[in-house]
Amino acid sequence: MLSYAVNVAAAIAILFVGFIVARVVSNGLNKVLRARSIDQTVADFLSVLLRYVIIAFTVIAALSRVGVQTASVIAVLGAVGLAVGLALQGSLSNFAAGVLLVTLRPFRVGEFVDIGGASGTVLSVQIFSTTLRTSDGNMVVVPNGSIISGKITNYSREPLSRSQFIIGVSYDSDIDEVFSVLRKVVEAESRVVKDKPVVVALNEMGASSLNVVVRCWTTYNDQTQTYWDLMAAFKRALDANKIGLPYPQMDVHLYNQAPVKADAAE
Repeated sequence: MLSYAVNVAAAIAILFVGFIVARVVSNGLNKVLRARSIDQTVADFLSVLLRYVIIAFTVIAALSRVGVQTASVIAVLGAVGLAVGLALQGSLSNFAAGVLLVTLRPFRVGEFVDIGGASGTVLSVQIFSTTLRTSDGNMVVVPNGSIISGKITNYSREPLSRSQFIIGVSYDSDIDEVFSVLRKVVEAESRVVKDKPVVVALNEMGASSLNVVVRCWTTYNDQTQTYWDLMAAFKRALDANKIGLPYPQMDVHLYNQAPVKADAAE
């Protein structure tokens, strides 16, 4: 009993030390990778993976200390792992997707992306999921499997972004004057990139309006505010030049018809 108690105490000590070592080594690897300018996503993923590996070996060493045959344990764990793997195919696919995301790196921490049906700034890429912070301050956790199987849009990777406006004007407007007014508004905006072409063209002759498309380029950081400011500037410029803005309407035509003659018998 004394010998068994000593082995149990040793196993507990092994677990205690092993968990501490796993945390220290994992944090140390993370700091070393970041010090060498390794991307934060890769550093976090590798450090977490190393921590789990050390914990697994620690558990096996503790079991061996109390007399459990590790070969049998490994065989049992292999069988259990197969059964769990079949039951948790979704989780394993998320894990494989996490490895691909870290390897391919279509996005990094701090970038604004649209993934898995959610848009936001990337906070972390974990083994099974990716965490985003949306524009309205909410935190969204997206499974890696849905990310890798869908479309990934990274808005932060390119420094410039194109904005598009659809401006509707009334049918009786002088289209050349409309083009000139809208182009002057865009060219007067200092945040619009001057090296990129500005497009002003008739996009559609709609049911109630002539729809003019305006395209220009800004930096990614200025895109949203510039879009809002240009929309307001377009409205002011069109009003100043007395160019009418349309609204849905319906024309009703009444035709005079000859009165119906009353029946002679009446």
